[in-house]
Amino acid sequence: MQHLVHSLLTDTSTEAQGLPKVTWNASSGQKFIVICLDIDPPFPSFSILGPALHWLQCGFTIEKPTGDLTSSAPDIAFWAGPGPPPVSSPHRYIFLLYEQPTDFDAKLFTKPNGYGIKERMRWDLSKFEKQAQLGSAVAANYFFSN
Repeated sequence: MQHLVHSLLTDTSTEAQGLPKVTWNASSGQKFIVICLDIDPPFPSFSILGPALHWLQCGFTIEKPTGDLTSSAPDIAFWAGPGPPPVSSPHRYIFLLYEQPTDFDAKLFTKPNGYGIKERMRWDLSKFEKQAQLGSAVAANYFFSN
């Protein structure tokens, strides 16, 4: 598995609040799905609420020659920047990149009222991978934030 590159963050507590810029080296014409999870809520030593979904976006394509991933598709679950509790040690935020199946239908995974906290906590990645008929992730990366 290759590393998914996101913009270099020097202060993840503030810089990571904005939508991440992701890049990857792949063939033009392919579509991808990006998922970001916090695997440590509410605390790394007691993560009973994890993983928490922080972003689910489909329709990414590669912009050549930069390798930037861009999507004009609506978010399935909009980007929610890091927000560990102040007394917590840093949380791990992982990014996963999947090839998007040609018959992927985002409407099947879109919630009528969006993804609130309840829908994001204890998010079942395995269930989503199976329902969306995803293969293995083709790239991944992570960062820590507190």
